[in-house]
Amino acid sequence: MGLWRALLLALCLLGIGSVARAQSIEPALPLLASSSYSDIEKGIETLAASGHAHALTILQALADSKLFVGADKAVIQSADGKFTDAKSGQAAVNAQGLTAPRVNNRIRRAIDAAMGTLTIKSPDPAKRLEAAASVFKTRDLAARPLIETALAKETDSRVRRAFEQARAALILADKASDADKLAAIAILADRGDQDARAILAAVNDASPAVTAAAKSAVERIDSTLAIWNAVQSVYYGISLGSVLLLAAIGLAITFGVMGVINMAHGEMVMLGAYTTFAVQEIIRTSMPSLFDWSLAIALPLAFLVSGGVGMAIERGIIRFLYGRPLETLLATFGLSLILQQAVRTIFGANNREVGNPSWMSGAFELGGLTLTYNRMWIIVFSIVVLAALMVLLRRTAFGLQMRAVTQNRRMAASMGIRTSWVDCLTFGLGSGIAGIAGVALSQIDNVSPNLGQGYIIDSFMVVVFGGVGNLWGTLVGALSLGIANKLLEPMAGAVLGKIIVLVLIVLFIQRKPRGLFPLKGRAAEA
Repeated sequence: MGLWRALLLALCLLGIGSVARAQSIEPALPLLASSSYSDIEKGIETLAASGHAHALTILQALADSKLFVGADKAVIQSADGKFTDAKSGQAAVNAQGLTAPRVNNRIRRAIDAAMGTLTIKSPDPAKRLEAAASVFKTRDLAARPLIETALAKETDSRVRRAFEQARAALILADKASDADKLAAIAILADRGDQDARAILAAVNDASPAVTAAAKSAVERIDSTLAIWNAVQSVYYGISLGSVLLLAAIGLAITFGVMGVINMAHGEMVMLGAYTTFAVQEIIRTSMPSLFDWSLAIALPLAFLVSGGVGMAIERGIIRFLYGRPLETLLATFGLSLILQQAVRTIFGANNREVGNPSWMSGAFELGGLTLTYNRMWIIVFSIVVLAALMVLLRRTAFGLQMRAVTQNRRMAASMGIRTSWVDCLTFGLGSGIAGIAGVALSQIDNVSPNLGQGYIIDSFMVVVFGGVGNLWGTLVGALSLGIANKLLEPMAGAVLGKIIVLVLIVLFIQRKPRGLFPLKGRAAEA
């Protein structure tokens, strides 16, 4: 009986020793501290093979340049500058006498492969999905047995598909039968993205059947990608059109009602963007918890600032120049230069950082499309602004007076409407809308004194093309110009594409001088 107990105890100790050896990272530390990239790469492989509980954390710290190692010690630096022991996870005093491993692109690839290997068996489906993506990217042949084992046990359909794609990539990078390679090509062809195309395009197999299948799959993917690229261009065009709509909608009001060519309209957009910057600066220094609400706070302030400046311009300059379009153009052009220089004096000439709130950050995939949240919110915002403006013009007394002045100024004045104040409020409304356009543009463009100059010409083209003073025409014109620009860019380039659009608009205006949707009324038709 005593012999059996001794044997059982010995077996237990042997098992504990083997587990301890499996969990040890000691052999990897001298290798990670080496000056040789080959040794560091071997140390990463040793660390991944150790099965240590903190191996994944250590590799992530190495990728983030937060790991410091010596011959027998490793510590990880946290975001707040404190250190923890990599082996135990306990607090460490410092990193004195330790060095950061050398990292280049080769080492980063080794880290990605090792992290993928470690996360393949994770109980979290998201981690397994990430591991499959990592193996697909690195095509580390050493991970193939793990992928095969994980695929046999996988129950999540999305993760299983990712594992199948990773295995297909490994099969094409390794020796395999023609049948396996043909099946792998079919899987990658179904994936149909640029990464799969790159793998298939590199296939140069001794078997003609495999090579022909890979070439055919590349052609299929190219056709699919061409369709998705066209759809992506249309989305970018709608996004650009929504930006042009926001920039032009205020100009459509002032130009349509007052007939004023306001070259300082872009500076109203710029003032709205700088108002957003100022609001975020105050929030960053005083109330960081409100940062996600910064745009909601900036919107009414930008409307008031730009609208107030616009009303001051109308009362101080524009009202003395009605009926003199050339002098109005020159005066507002000079005013735009003054406003730009004033902003340079106050804020400086450098671009200013305006951050994205969390709900406007990131993107998501929809088929072959990449949809960014900030662009999507701007599209929604432009629609809301247009709808609110339509309600204002059609359902309020001020909107009725504005439309009356637009259609027949003399008749409106004879009916008791104070056309001078309608002009002032209209100019303020158009400038205020330009200000909130600046809030939106600050999320996708550089905030600088020249921000408005990039949109003023396009805004005039939108207004003239759609029909002066017509909001529906402004909407159609903005979307048409945005989509046309984005569809022409891949073929002709950005500059030549804009020139082609401009020539087409000039030819169109020759046939329809009043635009797509001309205003009705005696004065408008005179």
